[in-house]
Amino acid sequence: MITDLGSQALISIMTHLMFIALAWWALQALHFEKLLRANRVFQARVLYILVSIALGSAVGNFFLDYLLWSQQLPAILQLIN
Repeated sequence: MITDLGSQALISIMTHLMFIALAWWALQALHFEKLLRANRVFQARVLYILVSIALGSAVGNFFLDYLLWSQQLPAILQLIN
């Protein structure tokens, strides 16, 4: 049981980090510089990081929920039969 929790924790951490990195990469395609004030480079980088974390976490949670639900489907089918 403890190893199950450890493997789930590792999968969750890796999934979130992967989707945060993917969100960071995808956000690089946008030109936020036009929306920001001049000489606010540090604040722009912090904004990129926070938006990447928010977007990556949301997508990661969706992915992990979908994975959990797909693993629970056989239990539902056993209840029906």
